Amino acid sequence: MAEDQTFGRRWMILAVLLAGILMGGMDFTILNVALPAMSRDLLPSGAEQLWIVDAYALTVAATLVVCSAVGDRAGRRLVLLAGLSAFGLASAAAALASAPGQVIAARAVQGLGEAMTLSSTVAIIRVAFPSARERALAYGLWTAGASAGAALGPVLGGLLVERFSWGAVFLVNVPIALLTVAAGAVLVPESRVPDPRRWDVLGAVMSILGLAGTMYALQHIGQPGGLGWATVVTGLLGVALLAGFVVRQCRVRDPLLDMGLFADRRFSVSAAAIVACYGAYTGLLFLLTQRLQLVNGYSPAEAGLTLAPIAVASAVGGVLAPRLALVTGNRWAVTGGVSLLAFSLLALSVFGVAGNFAAFAAAGLGSGLIMTLGADSMMGAAPPERAGEAGAVQETGFALGAGLGVAMLGIMITVAYQAALAPVRSLSRAEFDTASGSLSAALELAGKIPGDAGAALRAGARRAYESGFSVATSAAAVALLVLAVLVAILLRPVRTSAAGRPERSPASRSADPVS
Repeated sequence: MAEDQTFGRRWMILAVLLAGILMGGMDFTILNVALPAMSRDLLPSGAEQLWIVDAYALTVAATLVVCSAVGDRAGRRLVLLAGLSAFGLASAAAALASAPGQVIAARAVQGLGEAMTLSSTVAIIRVAFPSARERALAYGLWTAGASAGAALGPVLGGLLVERFSWGAVFLVNVPIALLTVAAGAVLVPESRVPDPRRWDVLGAVMSILGLAGTMYALQHIGQPGGLGWATVVTGLLGVALLAGFVVRQCRVRDPLLDMGLFADRRFSVSAAAIVACYGAYTGLLFLLTQRLQLVNGYSPAEAGLTLAPIAVASAVGGVLAPRLALVTGNRWAVTGGVSLLAFSLLALSVFGVAGNFAAFAAAGLGSGLIMTLGADSMMGAAPPERAGEAGAVQETGFALGAGLGVAMLGIMITVAYQAALAPVRSLSRAEFDTASGSLSAALELAGKIPGDAGAALRAGARRAYESGFSVATSAAAVALLVLAVLVAILLRPVRTSAAGRPERSPASRSADPVS
C-alpha cells in the first residue's frame, strides 16, 4: 500500500510540474497572435514589438543555467515555487500594462520565472523517479508538455483575443500559477546538492549582460533614426562580454557552462541545428500571425486556427522521428528535417501564405524531426555523468533559438519593409517616419487619414510587408539549406572510444550501418 501511495505521489508531482511547463511553453508563442491587437492599443515601435515578444525567451536563455545553480544551493522546491509565483504575478502585471515598456519588463520577469521553473523540474524529476524506466517516461512527458504548450499558444491566444482582449493571453496564466503553487507546496519534496560546486558569479553576470547588450543593438537595426553611437557601443560591449564569458568558461575550475561538451562535433552540430531550426520555427510563427491578421485580414481566432496544421505536424514529426532514425540514421533524418523546413519557408515565400497548408504542415513536420533528433544526438554524445549539463545546454538552446529567431527574422522583415515602403503624396515626413516604424503603426495612421491618401498608405504598407516577408523567409531558407549541408557532412557516426564512452543514443547506434 505504501508503495502504491508513493507511486501515485510521484505521478501527482509530475502532473504539477507538467502544468507549469505547459504554461511556460505557451508563452513562447501565445503572444504572437495577440500582438496586432496590443499594438493598436499601446502603439509600440518596431523595436519595442520585438522586445515584447523576445524579452521572455531571451531571459530564459540568459538565466536558465544560473537558476539551476541557485536551485542546487537553495533547494529546487523553493526555486520552483518562487518561479511559478513570479510567473503568475508578472502575467497579471503584463495584462494590466498601459505602455510598451511595462509589458517588456513583465515579460522579462516571466522569463526569469520560467527559467526557475525549467531548471527545477528536471532535477525534481530525477529525485522523484528513482526507477530509470519511469524517469525516462517522465522526461518524455516533460518534453512533450513544453512542445505542446508552444504549439497550443497561437490557437489558444487567438481564441482568447477574439473573445476577450489581448490581456487575456496573460491572465490565463494566473489561475494555473496559483493552482500549481498550492499543489507544489504540498506535494513536491525539497532537494538540493549537499556539496555544490563553486558558483561562477562573474560568469553569470557576463553572460546576462552580454546577451542583453548584443540583442539590444540588434533589435535597433532598421529603426527610424538609425543606430546611434550609444547603441553601437552597447552592442560592441555585449559581444565583448559574451566572448569573455566563453574564454572564462574554458579556464575556470567550476564553469557555469562546460565548453568541453562542444568539443564533440555531434554535440555542437546538433546544438546549432536546434538553435537555428527552433529559431526559424518560432520566428515563422511570429511572422505568420502578423501577416495573416494585418495583411490577409484574418481575425485572431482565424489566425490561430489557421496555424493549427503546424502544431499538429510538429507533434507528428516528434513521434515519427525515432522510427525514421532507425531506418536512415540520425545524420540523414536531421538533414532531411532541416531541408524540409527550408523548402517550406521557400514555398511560403514564393506561393504566399493564404491556404498554403502543405507548406505549414511541412514546416511543422521538419521542426518536429529536428527538435526530437537534435536533442537525442546531444544527449547521446554526452557522457552519462554529464547528462545534466547537456540537458541544460539543450534547454538553453531552445530558449535562445526562440529569442534569436524572432529577433533575426523581425530585423530582416523590418529592414525590407522600410526599403519597400513607397512615399505617399500628401504625407508629411514625420507621418512617413511613423509608418516606416512598423506595419501596425502604418495601418493605425492610415485609419486616421481620410480619402485616397489613407487608402494608398494602407495598400502600400501591406505590399511592403509582403515583400519583407518574402525576403525574411527566403534568407532563412538559404541559411537552413547551408546548415543542412553542414549537418550531412559533420554529423557522421563516430566509433565508440576505447574508454567505452557512449558515443550516440540507441537510435543512432542502430542506424549506423545505413548512415
